[in-house]
Parts: sequence; structure tokens; C-alpha cells
Amino acid sequence: MSHKIFTGERNGIFLFLFMRASNLSHQRLINHHVHGTQFISPKEIVHWMGAIQAQDYAMSKYAVGVRLKNVTNQIVEDAINRGEIIRTHVLRPTWHLVAAEDIRWMLELTSGNINKLMASNNKRLELDEKTFKKSNGIIAKLLRDGKQLTRREITSALEKKGIQTNDLRASHIMFRAETDLIVCNGSRREKQFTYALFDERVPSAKKKTKEEALAELALRYFKSHGPATLQDFSWWSGSSITDARKGLESIKSDLVSEKLKEDEFWFWDETTVRKAKNNTIIFLPSYDEFLISYKSRYISLNPQFASTTFTNNGIFNPIIVNNAKVIGIWKPEYKKELSFKANFFITPTEKEKQLCVKASKEFAKFMQMKMGF
Repeated sequence: MSHKIFTGERNGIFLFLFMRASNLSHQRLINHHVHGTQFISPKEIVHWMGAIQAQDYAMSKYAVGVRLKNVTNQIVEDAINRGEIIRTHVLRPTWHLVAAEDIRWMLELTSGNINKLMASNNKRLELDEKTFKKSNGIIAKLLRDGKQLTRREITSALEKKGIQTNDLRASHIMFRAETDLIVCNGSRREKQFTYALFDERVPSAKKKTKEEALAELALRYFKSHGPATLQDFSWWSGSSITDARKGLESIKSDLVSEKLKEDEFWFWDETTVRKAKNNTIIFLPSYDEFLISYKSRYISLNPQFASTTFTNNGIFNPIIVNNAKVIGIWKPEYKKELSFKANFFITPTEKEKQLCVKASKEFAKFMQMKMGF
């Protein structure tokens, strides 16, 4: 998309394209369930979204909470600890939250591609298939019968068995154990993450063919993240364009589309199209799906502010959203009381400042912390 639609042009074409982009962005907020939701539990919203990016663990819990009513950080944490939601590497690849009922077929679909992407790093670290087979076997025995261990406890045992875990080898060994469906997250032990045996924590499920899994993943994405393009789906899922197209083609009869210049945006059921509430400031977490799950982000974020919002190496800041547009970034500060800093792209109005305070109180309510101003 040419950046010119975000300049000061005031011709009819500019206004028409700008309004259409705004409508598409509003529809995304609705489908993300950021504005209004029928879901009541963390498991339900994660299932609807398909996957929620989660390398920033604290913020990923808020990504769940902001899409629900009357949910706290502890409620989301409890759902993860119970194994209703699984945190593991599944898409692109990076950490994601996925409903337990979905993680098995998703990993069976994506793990082959993920392991190929990791091959060069594994080779550099002298990690071959023989080593992974041995490490997987040791880890499986360690975690048998419901035992949950920290990474340090697991790597200590691996070292005793002659498997070196220095120089990032531990990360790659545990990563491979995840994609081979040997381990997933366990319950947190105070502030420490643990691993559990995948087959003991994740329910068994009927196998899906690759075609069935691609169709399911595509439908889940376009229902929850649409309007979105084929390229967006490929980016989010980590699928090749060929596989992404197969997935989209298999569900097109369930979708409608709208073209904006050279892009075709697909979404579920045209009768769902409506606008999100205007003049409602929302604080969304870092790496939120509203922004990160699209290859092209111009309908929600003015490209001139992209470098402020996220870095070239993939660090995404928490964002301030109003009228379905990203208008700034924010940062929570945890001291004796909770406070926040806001950086608006354009000088905010007094009304926007007031709404920011309201949004910060919503975050404080989720965190169950007092606000300090």
C-alpha cells in the first residue's frame, strides 16, 4: 500500500480509501473481541483466537484478559496452570498460548516446518538427530508420572547423561522437545516456569490430515483475525504461501472479501460487519494479536509511526488504540503502586488523556493492583 493515503491529501479517493481502511480495522477489533465478547473464560477466548503470541508472559495474560469481562491476571494464570491453555512454540516459531484441545493438531501441522527453520542453528550448535533422540528420551523419563521440572533441573540431568547444554544448546534441546510433542508448559512453581510431559497434560485427539488442519487453522484465523489477507495468514501461521493458499481456498465459501487497492481482505460472514465504539481508549499489551498477527499493518497503524511501535528485530511495544487506530504506546511501571507512561504519536486531547486514565485503571483491575498517579 502506498503511504500516500496517510498524507494530507484531501481528494475524494483519499477519503474513500481512508474510510474503508478504518472500517476494516474496526471490524478487526470486533472479531478480536476487544470490543464486546460473549466469552467468559480464558480457554474460550484462546480457542476462538487460535493462538495468542506469548513470549512476554505477563503481557500475554493481559492479551487474554482484555478480551474478557471481569477476568484477573490470577484467573488466566490458573487456567494455564491447570493445563486448559498450553504455552509452547507452535507458530513462526515463537511462544504462543493455545487451547489444550487445539495444540496437538496444530503442532502436528507446524512442527515439520519449524524444525526445518531451526536446522542451521542446530547444526552450528552440533545438535543432530541422534542427540535429540537421546535428549527426548531422557526428558520423557524425567517427567513421567506427572512430574514437573524447571529447565535448570532438566538440563542438570542432561549434563549428567553426557549431553552438553551450554551456548544456547539447552534452549534448542527444549525447543525440539516441544515441537516433537514431548513436553509443554507445566504449572508455575512460584515465579519459575516448569515443563510437563505433553501426553500427560494434553488430551488425546483424532488425527487431522494436513488438508483438514490447514482448513481448520485458516478458518480459525479469518474468523477471529479478519479482515486479513492471504499474506497475513501466511505470516501468522508460519505456513508457506502455497500451503496458506490451500487453507484459504478450502474455506472461501464461508468467507466474504473486500478489496482495498491491491489487497484482498477476507473475513467471516458479511452480516457481522459493524463498527467498534468510537472514543474508547484501549490499552493493548505488547505483541498483541491486533497488530502483530498481520504482515501488513497499515489499516490500523500509520506507517510513519511503525518504528516507534515496534523495532526491526521484532520487539513490539504495548499500544494505545482509539477508533480502531494505534495512536501511541504505553508502559506499565511496577513500584509500590502501579503507574504508567504514555507516548502519543500526536498531542492528545484532554478527552483522550481522561480516557487513558480509565484504560490504565482497567489494566490495574486486571492486575489487582492499586494505581498511583
